[in-house]
Amino acid sequence: MQKLNDALTLVDSYFGGSQWFVFLLLGTGLFYTIYLKFPQIRFFRHAIRVLSGKYDSDKHVGDTSHFQALSTALSGTIGTGNIAGVALAIHLGGPPAIFWMLMTAFVGMTTKLVEVTLSHKYREQAQDGSISGGPMYYMKNRLNMRWLAALFALATIFSSFGTGSLPQINSISNAVFASFGISHYITGAALAALMALIIIGGIKRIARVSEKLVPFMSIVYVLGALSVLIYNHQNIVPSIIAIFGNVFNGTAATGGFLGATVAFAFNRGVNRGLFSNEAGQGSAPIAHAAARTEEPVSEGMVSLLEPFIDTIIICFFTGLTILSSGAWMEKHDNQFQQADLIVLDGVYDEQNPSDNGKVSDHILKKHSLPLFTGKLSIREGRPVTGNATLLHARSFADNVVVWEGGNLFDGDLPVENGRIAVASMTEKISISGKSLLHSAPLSTEAFKKGLLGEWGKYVIPLSLLLFAFTTSVAWSYYGDRAVTYLWGSKYVRYYHIIYVVTFFLASFTDTTVIWTLSGITIALMTLPNLFGILLLHKEVKSLVFGYWKKIKQKDA
Repeated sequence: MQKLNDALTLVDSYFGGSQWFVFLLLGTGLFYTIYLKFPQIRFFRHAIRVLSGKYDSDKHVGDTSHFQALSTALSGTIGTGNIAGVALAIHLGGPPAIFWMLMTAFVGMTTKLVEVTLSHKYREQAQDGSISGGPMYYMKNRLNMRWLAALFALATIFSSFGTGSLPQINSISNAVFASFGISHYITGAALAALMALIIIGGIKRIARVSEKLVPFMSIVYVLGALSVLIYNHQNIVPSIIAIFGNVFNGTAATGGFLGATVAFAFNRGVNRGLFSNEAGQGSAPIAHAAARTEEPVSEGMVSLLEPFIDTIIICFFTGLTILSSGAWMEKHDNQFQQADLIVLDGVYDEQNPSDNGKVSDHILKKHSLPLFTGKLSIREGRPVTGNATLLHARSFADNVVVWEGGNLFDGDLPVENGRIAVASMTEKISISGKSLLHSAPLSTEAFKKGLLGEWGKYVIPLSLLLFAFTTSVAWSYYGDRAVTYLWGSKYVRYYHIIYVVTFFLASFTDTTVIWTLSGITIALMTLPNLFGILLLHKEVKSLVFGYWKKIKQKDA
């Protein structure tokens, strides 16, 4: 399994994990932002008016309202990226990473407008009478590239499992077990049953659930964030200055944080921003295609609000909460993860400015330090090897203790090129200590530093539960429409059965390989979609400007 995961990781490094992929996504959004004369600013107010129902009509064809379509699409994007992704971006890139997330969302608003407009224009009515749409339909009906449409649809089906189902329930069951002690099996079974009841009802039931859950969970999460900001109000302005003031000079070492370069901030901010709002991936247009309207651009206008809500509001609140709490540069007791643990050859003292600078340069890949190879001697749980320094989560590891089961470990751990041998890190052996945190644990720690105190730690697992579950529901619909496109609506029931069964199984099995496969399938969705919308740039401009001319005449 490890070899398979390594092979998939290598493949992903040439696609979704590569720099050219990031620049292609950003470049497409920037091109259309300029080409359409900054529609995210010019049409923002109009988009809200369309969402409010000002231009609705019962005569329009579709299965959902504008608000339901937006809620369904948001339920697919608002998820772990808004909580864990933002925390990881700050951990790796420092406060300026939030700036690049915001910039990514800004150009992503235009990308959403374009891809949803085209997908909505070329949507079709399925055999069962429901509306079916998405990038595969404009690829088939406008570009006459059935092979490209089929590739996109297949990638969407795989992504529905790799992005929307298996990793999400795995995250939920782990969080519920850690916070409340409820068995993974029980969580998986209960949510799988609920999932089946929702998705069997099709897009109309999914939309009804989404329009209630998405606003509720977003408000609860933002209120939790506000409780931290109010409690730490004196740190809000310094946090904002840190986000915008260090964009072009990086972040200096502070507290346990060893600093971040401009390149790190840019890479992590853009990467996490794109992961969060999915602009350009082609997933959201599938949900928006079901909206009741005869004007494709009107639904494109509604989708323009999606990255704004998902990233500019919710991700920004998360980032500001983490920064103002100070949790991002403080060390906390935690159990060390193998992937975040490095053993340096030699002794480095964090209190020594020279040593601290050397380790910081190593972390930032400015200058490499020698890595330890040999045996790490542990006596009564404490490392005693005199020529080694342990780093965890990009920080000096303090108060390190090695456990075997429930007892202090006594013996030697083999280390090769700075990594403790994987075979030694069995379930019986664990390492704990104090270090920086990232991802969901960092967000959890930040939410404890507010008006809610220790009760704040429950905001994250509950939010993750709601966010991740609604993401799974939305992606079941995306896969549903891809199956409909490829083989017809009569096969959707079999897809639903497989989706629910694997959803349950993933609640108690390792999904590492699935996460890696997901990165590849996301790229296989995104690349055909970007290729298609760039080819149709003239048609998009004609549609958008023609629509706006009619609206001005109507409102005159």
